[in-house]
Amino acid sequence: MSFTISLLSLTLSSFCLLLVLISCFSGGYSSSSSSAAPTRIGKGYRLISIEDTSDGGFLGHLQVNQKNNFYGPDIPLLQLYVKHESENRLRVHITDAEKQRWEVPYNLLPRDQPPKPKQAIGRSRKKPISVLEIAGSELIFLHTVDPFSFAVTRRSNGQTLFNSSSGGGDSFGEMVFKDQYLEISTQLPEDASLYGLGENTQPHGIKLYPNDPYTLYTTDVSAINLNTDLYGSHPVYMELRNVGDKPYAHAVLLLNSNGMDVFYRGNSLTYKLIGGVFDFYFFVGPTPLDIVDQYTSFIGRPAPMPYWSLGFHQCRWGYHNLSVVEDVVENYKKAKIPLDVIWNDDDHMDGHKDFTLNPINYPRPKLLAFLEKIHSIGMKYIVLIDPGIGVNSSYGVYQRAIANDVFIKYEGEPYLAQVWPGAVNFPDFLNPKTVAWWGDEIQRFHELVPVDGLWIDMNEASNFCSGKCTIPEGKQCPSGTGPGWECCLDCKNITKTRWDDPPYKINASGLQVPIGFKTIATSAVHYNGVLEYDAHSLYGFSQAIATHKALQGLEGKRPFILSRSTYVGSGKYAAHWTGDNKGTWEDLKYSISTVLNFGIFGVPMVGADICGFYPAPTEELCNRWIEVGAFYPFSRDHANYYSPRQELYQWESVTKSAQNALGMRYKLLPYLYTLTYFAHISGAPIARPLFFSFPAFKECHGLSTQFLLGSSLMVSPVLEQGETKVKALFPPGSWYNVFDMTQTVVSKGQYFTLDAPLHVVNVHLYQNTILPMQRGGMISKEARMTPFTLIVSFPAGASKGEAKGSLYLDNDELPEMKLGNGYSTYVELYATLDQGIVKVWSEVEEGKFALDKGWIIEKVTVLGVGGSEKISALEINGSSVAPDACNVELSSMKQKHLRDLEDGQENSKSLMVNITGLKLPVGENFSMSWKMGIQS
Repeated sequence: MSFTISLLSLTLSSFCLLLVLISCFSGGYSSSSSSAAPTRIGKGYRLISIEDTSDGGFLGHLQVNQKNNFYGPDIPLLQLYVKHESENRLRVHITDAEKQRWEVPYNLLPRDQPPKPKQAIGRSRKKPISVLEIAGSELIFLHTVDPFSFAVTRRSNGQTLFNSSSGGGDSFGEMVFKDQYLEISTQLPEDASLYGLGENTQPHGIKLYPNDPYTLYTTDVSAINLNTDLYGSHPVYMELRNVGDKPYAHAVLLLNSNGMDVFYRGNSLTYKLIGGVFDFYFFVGPTPLDIVDQYTSFIGRPAPMPYWSLGFHQCRWGYHNLSVVEDVVENYKKAKIPLDVIWNDDDHMDGHKDFTLNPINYPRPKLLAFLEKIHSIGMKYIVLIDPGIGVNSSYGVYQRAIANDVFIKYEGEPYLAQVWPGAVNFPDFLNPKTVAWWGDEIQRFHELVPVDGLWIDMNEASNFCSGKCTIPEGKQCPSGTGPGWECCLDCKNITKTRWDDPPYKINASGLQVPIGFKTIATSAVHYNGVLEYDAHSLYGFSQAIATHKALQGLEGKRPFILSRSTYVGSGKYAAHWTGDNKGTWEDLKYSISTVLNFGIFGVPMVGADICGFYPAPTEELCNRWIEVGAFYPFSRDHANYYSPRQELYQWESVTKSAQNALGMRYKLLPYLYTLTYFAHISGAPIARPLFFSFPAFKECHGLSTQFLLGSSLMVSPVLEQGETKVKALFPPGSWYNVFDMTQTVVSKGQYFTLDAPLHVVNVHLYQNTILPMQRGGMISKEARMTPFTLIVSFPAGASKGEAKGSLYLDNDELPEMKLGNGYSTYVELYATLDQGIVKVWSEVEEGKFALDKGWIIEKVTVLGVGGSEKISALEINGSSVAPDACNVELSSMKQKHLRDLEDGQENSKSLMVNITGLKLPVGENFSMSWKMGIQS
């Protein structure tokens, strides 16, 4: 289960222990002053050589100017490697010139390797420095010799994107490179907007906020803790700035898995790392969509998702037996609320042990009968797996793990920790033998229970204890009474190594706790001698890779994995949810920023626990939360063991809101699925901040209370208690309410106050768009086979306009999401309005799959057209069609503009036109046109 102790609600005993540990490990960290260290540590390095390399890069060497022992001795000689790896990506890599240092393993995140240390040091040091800049097609690398600093500029406009020179100012010092302390900074323009650096819950919204702490270190800390290092580590930021009137975006990734503090002060940004190397990647943009395309091209494209994963999911920790699960499914059906996936937390397990079934509460014959029943109608079933393997000599999974030697070690023995089963050992997913063993266990479990996906939780990794532990003699651990998360092993703090007690203390858990607190001891050892100290934040990432490989090998189907802990590249293998939130209005609001951030991180399939994980949402809050959550990319209601039941049917009012919001989601499934295709091929987020589509519109740069699905569908929810209206920002243009398409907002770029009674969420479609929809349904499998409607939106009342859209369809069980395999169809949709003539047409690629499925377009709705309601000259595929012929009907209706309604006027300036009764095959090109009457 996903239950973490909030640092805001530690038990007294836990808090006392925490204070003792902080005292034991104290290194003088002060969050208010960024660290107890002086602003400047040393005098940096000087560049002593630089020359080109055979692979098209440049290799240089840096020598320390003046050694000091603050946070340990300086590394005297560094290797600098610079290369334009593509026209839109620049790499700057700095490491020890004389010995190999820890880096993110190249087999986990494939990329080019820089020259090995010691390569040609002697020769290169004899050459004079003649290289002044290293220019690519759009990015230019510049450097100063002494003290060494570097800058990255944009060729097209001369803007400096990164500049590590302090310029003699007081905001930061020179570069520092020690074994366990690395520091580097960059100047920033005061008016820049920065996004990223997660995972954390950001109370100020999606934009990074000066002087808020940003610590990156994967930690099992509840998401209700603000400005705290949470489950994932994503050391990347995107910067958006306006140059003149034109927006430019770029991104900076520091590929390093060690713990780090990042200090953003508005005019500068400073990294303080406790190990590894500087491995910077600069992405040129210039648009936000370009950034995620370039970024995911490097770290890995987001995983293809099965169609059903876009349906609604229901979970709870505390479904004590199978009968409860069966009742939940039946109650959703009775309430007429869509449901695609039912989940089990660890309730199905025997004694909380992975890959087991509780023979009493989840007897296998009855569970198999239940799964056969729900599978027959297209529903799916997903269960949880924690990484900790229970220490139990009679437990087959543990026996095979010991036989294969797959666990992380401490002093030569499997590291002992405690999670839900009690004493556990942690698999080492950096070990190839572990990956094979894990795949075998998943296969064995799938033969036991044909699950449709896996939920990998607690993989930061979480540990209820700290330090070196042993199983106590003469007492049961856990006792079976009281909270299951209290440590009952006999444990001693580990302070004897510099890995457990590093000289610089990152702001771990927001309280400067020791980095080994409630996780694997950082002096524990992985495969090939890799220290947990270095690999800690990669644990969930490596587990996701192993799980993805295992699931893909089962039946050749497209995997679905939900992971709590993530790292750079996790989106290639898994979806994510935002962890342990709470049923509060604040948490509802925060969820939007976190979801949007993960789109930037390359993990577009993301959502928050709807109605909150911790107790307890009010009825009103749950109404409003499903109105937001119905439009998360990943839409799941999940609750805590101690929470009151909060399935959507528990309240009559929430049932109504769910029917409305999820009803619209299920109509939009073809659009959402097409967005997952674009996410997979280009990294484009499913849910996006408004600035992705309107980067020049500065007013939306910090907007965190609304979001887009794709480029054109805007969700403007109620996020405040007691409100029945919502003040929403509308970028310039025409926007159409998808629940009532006669309602139009024509904006010059301002806020509008919208009606939003309890069961209403405002979702608007932007002009120049063609939106594919279907009729919807209670399960995605049935909804997917209903006829299509195309919604075409022009600027309201315009005499001339264009609109575009697209539709991707495939066999969603196939591992790959691509064209060319005979099991997919892609459709480009176009429309024009010119001199009263409306044209709508399609261009189909590989239409056979859609034709074989029998998909048809039954209706075309066109919004915003000018002219009179008299329509004539309808042609379909080049042939004239008389009104009412072949059951085709053509009608129009006046639209109401919000500004008209506010003025009490009804004089609409645009029309909605409907063509119904169509039977156009989706898999064939079609064209249609008609003429609008002239308005008198």
